[in-house]
Amino acid sequence: MSDQAPGDSVPDVDTSRPHPARMYDYYLGGKNHFAADREAAERALLGLPSGRIAARENRKFLGRAVRYLAAEAGIRQFLDLGSGLPTTDNVHEVAQRIAPEAHVVYVDKDPMVLAHARALLTSTQQGRTAYIDADVRDPDAILDHPATRGVLDFREPVALIMVALVHFLSDEDKPWEIVSALLDPMPPGSYIVASSLTAEHDPEGVGRAAQAYRDAGLTAVPRDADDFARVVFRNLEMVPPGVVILPDWRPDTSEPRPSAAEVSGYGGVARKE
Repeated sequence: MSDQAPGDSVPDVDTSRPHPARMYDYYLGGKNHFAADREAAERALLGLPSGRIAARENRKFLGRAVRYLAAEAGIRQFLDLGSGLPTTDNVHEVAQRIAPEAHVVYVDKDPMVLAHARALLTSTQQGRTAYIDADVRDPDAILDHPATRGVLDFREPVALIMVALVHFLSDEDKPWEIVSALLDPMPPGSYIVASSLTAEHDPEGVGRAAQAYRDAGLTAVPRDADDFARVVFRNLEMVPPGVVILPDWRPDTSEPRPSAAEVSGYGGVARKE
């Protein structure tokens, strides 16, 4: 069963300004982007040529984390923030292959994502999905939204997903407070999945790419492993192997993995006690 959030109309898309969700779609080989997105993405790729590898590894990490949560941790509810444009193996598709009754709420703040919400909202009959247009900087608007409350039961554990999101939050946004506000109403046994850009392994390349984002009017804050952990995972129980380079988080193949410098991204999963 799928739910379109009440009151969510599709506003006009500003094609003159790049948006991270559409740039990410471009890195992944999608088709939902405009000239401004492609130009900004290409400038970032000039600085960090392995950017497409990083995007693919980020997507693979998301899939492995959701499979772990659904198959091993028994999670049946997911709140996916900064969900981006529909692509292959969206969260509900991965989760519902394991648990058809899984419920998923997607959240993003991009008119084009909203316009494509129907592609996201193809749930199994046993499960439910919804999409809401909201900004992660306003946790109350997300948690109190009728669609969120209608699809998710906060008496049962929820997996909060913030994949490729926290590097778009500056310190002025107080991302650690945002994470706390989102996790506070969730019961023990809930989880958080997150990933972040880092400059630890290729400072020059990531620095150039981050500057390309800032030149395009977008926030880009690479974080080292310790800072990432402090922002997202403080006072939580890390799931082994902890905070690691994305392809090193519970790999499901014996094939050679890209280097830390090629990926330049950390990921981790933690449990609320």
